[in-house]
Amino acid sequence: MPRSTSPDAPAVSATARSPFPLPRVTLWLGVAACAVLFGYGAWQRRWIADDGLIVLRTVRNLLAGNGPVFNAGERVEVNTSAAWTYIIWFFSWLSGVQTEYVVLTVALVLSVSAIPLAMLGTARLYKGGAGWKRLGGAGLLLLPAGGLVYMALPPARDFATSGLEVSLTIFWIALLWWLAVAWAQSDRAPQDRRSAVATWSVTLGCAFVAGLSWLVRPEMALVGGLVLLVMFAAPIGLRMRLAVVAAAGALPVGYQIFRMGYYGLPVPNTAVAKDASGSKWDQGFVYLTNLVEPYSLWLPVLALVIAMPLIVLPTLGARAPSTGRFRLPKGGVAGLREHLQRPAVIVAVMLLGGAAETLYWVRQGGDFMSGRVLLAPLFLLLLPVMVIPLRIPSRQPGDSAVRGAARLAGGTAGAAIAAVLWVLVVGWALHASTFRGMPDGTAIGKTGIVDERAFYSLQTGVSHPVTADDYLNYPRMMSLQQILRDTPRGGVYLPSFDYDWWFIDPLPYPRPDDVPQRQTVFFTNLGMTGMNLPLDVRVWDQIGLAWPMASHTSRLQDGRIGHDKDMFPDWAVAEAKAYPRRPALPPFIDPDWVNQARAAQACPQIQQLQASYSAPLTFDLFKRNVKLSLATMGLRIDRVPEYTLRMCRLDVPPPLTPEQSTMPKN
Repeated sequence: MPRSTSPDAPAVSATARSPFPLPRVTLWLGVAACAVLFGYGAWQRRWIADDGLIVLRTVRNLLAGNGPVFNAGERVEVNTSAAWTYIIWFFSWLSGVQTEYVVLTVALVLSVSAIPLAMLGTARLYKGGAGWKRLGGAGLLLLPAGGLVYMALPPARDFATSGLEVSLTIFWIALLWWLAVAWAQSDRAPQDRRSAVATWSVTLGCAFVAGLSWLVRPEMALVGGLVLLVMFAAPIGLRMRLAVVAAAGALPVGYQIFRMGYYGLPVPNTAVAKDASGSKWDQGFVYLTNLVEPYSLWLPVLALVIAMPLIVLPTLGARAPSTGRFRLPKGGVAGLREHLQRPAVIVAVMLLGGAAETLYWVRQGGDFMSGRVLLAPLFLLLLPVMVIPLRIPSRQPGDSAVRGAARLAGGTAGAAIAAVLWVLVVGWALHASTFRGMPDGTAIGKTGIVDERAFYSLQTGVSHPVTADDYLNYPRMMSLQQILRDTPRGGVYLPSFDYDWWFIDPLPYPRPDDVPQRQTVFFTNLGMTGMNLPLDVRVWDQIGLAWPMASHTSRLQDGRIGHDKDMFPDWAVAEAKAYPRRPALPPFIDPDWVNQARAAQACPQIQQLQASYSAPLTFDLFKRNVKLSLATMGLRIDRVPEYTLRMCRLDVPPPLTPEQSTMPKN
């Protein structure tokens, strides 16, 4: 049946019918103020992180025709967000503008748009809410609250333009929230063609956006999946249900098949490198505390938690049973389906999703960048209170019929509570926006967590490092460019203990036919390194973001979070087939280990792994990659070559003699 207002609802006052009703005016003023303030704050802290530059190396390869890869000839998905990669590629291709400025612009636009969109989604909750219809809407104010909490946090402004997918993630959350609330309020049984088109558009739009969760960030499938589960279980009819499945699944399922066949993994390589299914609870709680304690974030969260049952939920028209006990709807558990398409259910889904995302990251151990991975869960938890209602008390017809929480929310007491809580949130936001939680950006303490923006600003000497050129002052960058120019015959380039030069292990000379002439850089900072080097230079890292041999090692329990895989460089020398003897080998590399790592290349599991991402892509290889992708994801090798040989049941080569481990004398 079409939704309609209660027949007992009083007539709306002339003030409420004004072309400029107070709720709409206060809402749009708040939306505009938040957009301007967050845009200004984000611009004042503009930068692109080293990890943000990693995305741009992939974009460069796409534009050059090498495919969605980090190193040409190696099909490795280095970026966690597939959607972010292709969005930046599209706008770079369309505009022809330098990719750093493209990503800066897109990130800023999405970040600044996310909070107003989320506020408008929350404001929809009050559209037609039974509680406010009975109380009258003429004196209702919709004030920004949750949005102020989010944008006041320095990490939120830091990652608004970082080149990472944080901006896309919160925009996706805001868009899903707006669509989900609109779906919950849509007409279940439209009576005319126009209403039917609107209902189908909102439903399929919400399903499509929810389905994108896997491509925005894999863990966001927790949120998108919950929304889709509610939509699928709601009484929307068989045709609509099938359409929801098609709209939600077509793109992510298609991309998933491509990912498994092209990359040989069911998840981005970053999920393997950072062991996304791993567990480091202690570090996770440290990371959570690192965001909450410095800014006293618990204070506004507590205020908004209090606001939920007192001044927010009553406005949705929820009625408590007269006995005060929970009762199943008529029809028992099956009858619950009739109540799934309601705003209150969407509120519960988003809160549950935010709690699940927070729990996931605490279990995972968080991140090394202060606050980054908890920003999206926080945004989810703040959605129902992005704006909060405050009603200017006035006697309206029908007030005497209002009871319980709804009467409290609309009366003088409710107005006082809302005003106090809102002032508390505003005061906290003013304090937090000027407070720096981690004052020393150069310090990477025992926790491994750092203020990434301050760290790179200080290390490069640039207040707003945005382009790859801005990172040339970072230690080793200029000397790396010089040594690559001086040694065109190729080899493996390894960072020295001094910041001004590099070790180089050259390729054999004369070069055998099975040794490709290539320069291979082995360094942690993939973004600045990759963006400052030509695309024909291969860049590997010991963490494994761009090098599967490292990503498939085991996680170090005591390693720095986000950097707790540390592949030995002996493997890089062996795989690149550089010269394996002294004095060409740097002093910290053992010729015996290089020899053992070369022998380990014969391990069937390693050969299958290397073929999955570096062998010429044929249809047969694509099919084999799809079939073996789950097994490949679970493969782990030991960073000590001897242990890997034993794991593969291969003979360990005997120790090299001095003559075998050194260059022959001419």
